Amino acid sequence: MIATTVTAASFVQGFLYFVGVFFVLYLIGYSTFLFLSVTVGSSILYRRKREAHYKSTLEVDCYVPITIIVPAHNESVTVESSLRSLLNLDYTLYEVIVVDDGSTDDTAQVVVDAFGLHPIERPIRRQVPCAPELGVWYGRVGRVPVTLISKENGGKADALNMGINASQYPYFICIDADSVLQYDSLREVSAPLVEHENVVAVGGLVRISNGIRIKDGRLTNYSLPKKIIPAMQVLEYDRSFLSARILFDQFNGNLIISGAFGLFRKDLAIACGGYDLDTVGEDMELVTKLHVFCRTNGHDYLIKYAPDAICWSQAPETLRDLVRQRRRWHTGLFETMTKHWRMFANLRFGLVSFFSYTYFLIYELLSPAIELFGLLTVVLAVAFNFINIPFMLMFFGIYAVFGAVMSLTAFFSRVQTRDLKLSLRDVAKALLLSLFEVTVLRFVLATTRMFALLGYRRSDRRWGSIKRQKIDAEN
Repeated sequence: MIATTVTAASFVQGFLYFVGVFFVLYLIGYSTFLFLSVTVGSSILYRRKREAHYKSTLEVDCYVPITIIVPAHNESVTVESSLRSLLNLDYTLYEVIVVDDGSTDDTAQVVVDAFGLHPIERPIRRQVPCAPELGVWYGRVGRVPVTLISKENGGKADALNMGINASQYPYFICIDADSVLQYDSLREVSAPLVEHENVVAVGGLVRISNGIRIKDGRLTNYSLPKKIIPAMQVLEYDRSFLSARILFDQFNGNLIISGAFGLFRKDLAIACGGYDLDTVGEDMELVTKLHVFCRTNGHDYLIKYAPDAICWSQAPETLRDLVRQRRRWHTGLFETMTKHWRMFANLRFGLVSFFSYTYFLIYELLSPAIELFGLLTVVLAVAFNFINIPFMLMFFGIYAVFGAVMSLTAFFSRVQTRDLKLSLRDVAKALLLSLFEVTVLRFVLATTRMFALLGYRRSDRRWGSIKRQKIDAEN
């Protein structure tokens, strides 16, 4: 009996040793990536600001025609404010197409009444698959053509495909119906198209609109949201959009453009088959599919990120809504990664495979399982008295402070480079919530993402729903 106990204890000790080595390497890898990405992102933002300050920008009257597609499902609370922000953009040539995807509220009627649209007969050519239209309304608001298409419910990807089919311009932008574009966002997001002839997609910066005030597309008041859940998401968004996406942009390695604000070349999107109707992560899937299509067919291409093209989007204000959102996001990530698994360790895709895909696989898709497994091994180590608890607490404390410092660096870099003003109260709130976000919210969301994989259902393609608040935007 004693020998058996010793053998079991030795096995557990050896197992925990290898697990410990793995987690040290895992954390070193993530910490290195986080430090590198935040450093690169911050330096590029400061360089862009310095260049804009010391040299006059030559304004060229060169506009790429763009269609803005707004998919909407039960968005009667926010859709009017969002559309009004789109009608006052500092841009010459664009149209707006609203696709009402089987709403059960009065979303379509709100749009018709607010903008004086009238019904028309307009055949829509099916270049990418989508459910049939039920009605089409049209009108001009100032210089901007506005089209409303009501269709059978098919999901967000289906609604976006309808917008692509109905669009008349060579580039399209998808924007959520709960979002507001800054007045210069179209100019900023289309700038890479003028600078490089081979750009096929451009991602913009998505920021949290909770707690801000916008007038005529210009930010008039900025503060952290009063509620804790959206305030922590401000730090999380700034860290993600500032760091990772700017770093990936340096080698054409972005695998995701947020569904809240992204620009695409229409002919290539159609050639790829449009948005995948069989996934809830339609934004990432299309970008990844563009990488695959262009590399497979030998096209010279760029997928760019425009950090000054800003879209203000509502964040969930309750933990329940946040959990629903992140569960959906992780399901979409899983579907995209598994569908395009041939990108992994594939020389054809270069750094996109060996850096971008590997990062998303280890530190995004598998990270919930890895982190929760790590917590279980800590409990096991404590039970067998194989761990130095003071050292463990110190180690996790150092890691938490490091993560908080990276979040704050990204947050304050964005605040400073955009000349935003923060109250002392918001500064103190950011300092406190940065630690809370790393130590508490991260593990809550890790559990959520783990359950997204365990409870995965391929047939579930319904719209995600969160409680909306009216956007504080004046025109």
